[in-house]
Amino acid sequence: MDRGTDMDLFATLLLLVVPTLVFRGLGAFGVSRFGTWRSSAVHGLAVLLLLTGSAHFVPDSVTVMPSHDDLVAMVPDFVPFPDFTVYFTGVLEIGGAIGLVIPATRRRAGIGLAALFVLLLPANIHAALNDIPLDGDPATPLWFRIPEQIVYIAVALWGSGALWGARSRTV
Repeated sequence: MDRGTDMDLFATLLLLVVPTLVFRGLGAFGVSRFGTWRSSAVHGLAVLLLLTGSAHFVPDSVTVMPSHDDLVAMVPDFVPFPDFTVYFTGVLEIGGAIGLVIPATRRRAGIGLAALFVLLLPANIHAALNDIPLDGDPATPLWFRIPEQIVYIAVALWGSGALWGARSRTV
């Protein structure tokens, strides 16, 4: 599907929403780990991050998701060592995902991921303004990408208990 279609714009956002709903459904059936929306959302964000973080290591020959080279092209010129930066941010995303599912590290992971999402915003802006394709599809337009990034920041902070409520005691 062409990334320019409305449905495709929401593909990454759905990587958060669908797992969150599945986890909350499990909570409704008695799985205590997903007994709250907060816990379900933070686990949903972890799923999103495992998938997007893995893209940082994918070779160009894989066509089902963006590749490492696609992500390197998004890195603005002022960032040194773009190849390393993409690998490093992939490690941070995957590490953050793991941190979110461990109650003892959830709050710190949420804060760190919120900061990472802010730091990654220039790459998304650069890609949109310079029409840099991602997996052969046009870059996500800024009118969608910036609010989407805000959603991820909010879920990281709220879901981890770092803001908007007491620390989450949910497993």
